[in-house]
Amino acid sequence: MFKNYFKTATRNLKKNIGFTAINVLGLSVGLATCLLIVFYVVDEISYDRYNVKADRIYRVSVEAGLNGHAGKYATSEGPLEAALKDNFPEIEKTTRLIDKGGLFISPQKFSVRKGNENVQEKKVVFTESSLFDVFTLPMVSGEPATSLNEPHSAVITESTAKKYFNKTDVVGQTLTINDTSLYKITGVIKDIPSQSHFNYDFFLSFSSLPESRVNSWGYSGVHNYVLLKPNADVKNLQLRIAQLEIKNSPAPAKTWTANGNYFRTVLMPLLKIHLSSDYEYELEKGGSIQYVYIFSIIAAFILVIACVNFMNLSTARSSNRAKEVGVRKVLGSARKNLIAQFLTESVMVTLASTVIAVVLAILLMPLFNQMAGKQLGFTLGSLTWLIPSLLIGVVVIGFLAGSYPAFFLSGFQPIEVLKGKLSVGLKGGFLRSFLVVFQFSISIFLIIGTLVIYNQLNFIQNKDLGFDRSRVLIVKNTNVLGKQAKILDDELKQLPGVA
Repeated sequence: MFKNYFKTATRNLKKNIGFTAINVLGLSVGLATCLLIVFYVVDEISYDRYNVKADRIYRVSVEAGLNGHAGKYATSEGPLEAALKDNFPEIEKTTRLIDKGGLFISPQKFSVRKGNENVQEKKVVFTESSLFDVFTLPMVSGEPATSLNEPHSAVITESTAKKYFNKTDVVGQTLTINDTSLYKITGVIKDIPSQSHFNYDFFLSFSSLPESRVNSWGYSGVHNYVLLKPNADVKNLQLRIAQLEIKNSPAPAKTWTANGNYFRTVLMPLLKIHLSSDYEYELEKGGSIQYVYIFSIIAAFILVIACVNFMNLSTARSSNRAKEVGVRKVLGSARKNLIAQFLTESVMVTLASTVIAVVLAILLMPLFNQMAGKQLGFTLGSLTWLIPSLLIGVVVIGFLAGSYPAFFLSGFQPIEVLKGKLSVGLKGGFLRSFLVVFQFSISIFLIIGTLVIYNQLNFIQNKDLGFDRSRVLIVKNTNVLGKQAKILDDELKQLPGVA
């Protein structure tokens, strides 16, 4: 039976090659666009999911307002990690990172000696061996538990090892950083996936920093992470950590409850950092959950337009197949057999469109990556979810797009059709008119939205701001100066060349 459906469908599609080509082309362009957006969305929501214990990892963030200065910070105090270990049994592991190259008013630069030249490196962070207990960073060589215990020890990624030594078995080798510090390589880890809220090449021991010997509380630019035990009460833990921080704060505890001042600890889930965090001093620039929602809706709209277009075209040529339906019914074909025949044709068109859509997506991926600032691609990892999704999509889209034509055409009365009474007016009909209006409405909505966004971006980039941006400098983090900020302001005004 299915073999007969396939043969008949093939003959009909070949017989109407122009109609088939238009249908396949329209559906494949829509599917290719939808596929590119799906790759973007999947990439965005995949951040940090490579970590085996990702659902139990939290970052200790701070929201504070003091003396009129308010802020939300991804960082917290340096001594906090030790206090968390000692006071909160629901915390399984802790670790901390400090990025000296990106957080401070005068970022530290790192130059690494390679032969006779110094290479400037930006992806450098100070941390502890506990990092490998919290995050899933597989070590190729070295001992994770002790790799960063000693001062001036370093763990590097595989690609970094190849860059400096042309091999990955480099434990015991040394690197000269900033011409003065000699770091011993104690471990090599696999390259961190691009879907990570931090992506470093050099992990230097925290004990190498002067800050490691300072136990005073206050802002220190440290990113503290905790791995909670299963079923830990996160909200209760937040409150208790906040009380601990207020107790050890340089400002008196009563200060935080006076004159509108406040201090809150926020345990930010690891899986929400990339898309949902609006905190200052993030380790890397994050994404936006709003963009994910917007692009998902656009992909759905494009897919609906493609399917509706398929349905409209199939219904539009219904008069050309009316006699075929009439003859089939006279010869004894049941309506369910006709429905199966038309759905088979629809699925075959969808399958051909999907294959072409994949080819188009592969060809357009480099351009899309350039526009989106991504490094997306068809990899073995993506095939594990892509192939099943495409197969399910072929069946679902084929049935949805072909359902109305199938039920519409199979419902013709054979006597009326053979008398020619249904050949007039078949291309009309309320439902088809509604689908056409619906299709054009969504298309116009998307076009208007695109034009508005384009004009908005063009306005932002080209609007005269009323001042020369090249002559304006921004001094960051002046909030840490407190009352001394006014003195800095007065001193800056006295400098030659400052208007």
